[in-house]
Amino acid sequence: MEIKIDKIIRTKRKTIALQITEDANLIVRAPYDVSEQTIKNVVIKHKDWIEKKKKKILSRDPKFVPKEFVNGEGFLYLGRYYKLVLVEKQNTPLVFDHHSFYLSKDYLPSARDVLIRWYKERAYEKISERVEWYAKKRGFVYNKINITDAKQRWGSCSPKNNLNFSWRLIMAPLPVIDYVVVHELVHLEEKNHSKFFWIKVKMLMPDYEKHDDWLKRNGHLLRI
Repeated sequence: MEIKIDKIIRTKRKTIALQITEDANLIVRAPYDVSEQTIKNVVIKHKDWIEKKKKKILSRDPKFVPKEFVNGEGFLYLGRYYKLVLVEKQNTPLVFDHHSFYLSKDYLPSARDVLIRWYKERAYEKISERVEWYAKKRGFVYNKINITDAKQRWGSCSPKNNLNFSWRLIMAPLPVIDYVVVHELVHLEEKNHSKFFWIKVKMLMPDYEKHDDWLKRNGHLLRI
């Protein structure tokens, strides 16, 4: 059976890369000068890996349900679902009172952008707070914190010691956020995932494995 390629993205890259999205779609990233037949050959070569990855995504439970931005719909924040309430008029597009999200109906056409902007602001506030706390506790020195749009990479540490975190992480429970923060802070000292890296992570967070497991099982839900 032929494997469907959902999207081909051509860039200045030198190699072909395969990506299975959270919706089980196959995206191929390829150099400009690579033929479609070459791309198909690479896909065929990795057929077993692609099918295994797709099967794993499609068997997830609970499954992600695309948001419709209607009254009563649940949105994650710090590991809990809060209902969306549509209101006629309010001073700001979105209000959160720790019980519900209140969205002005005037902003329904751009509801997704409004919520993402809110999530990004909260993500920067909360993650900066947690990074600072752990950095002081252990004496880590970092450059700056960036909030990214990454869909599958929760965090990263750059060669210049900048810490990058996906805004989607703010939807996860606080202990899970702390795990990703600790993970990236330890990368300031250990640039790979050697046994010394995991020893240092465990010293700061003895139960880190359950939070890592939570992300693997529920990470596909952290989106809107």
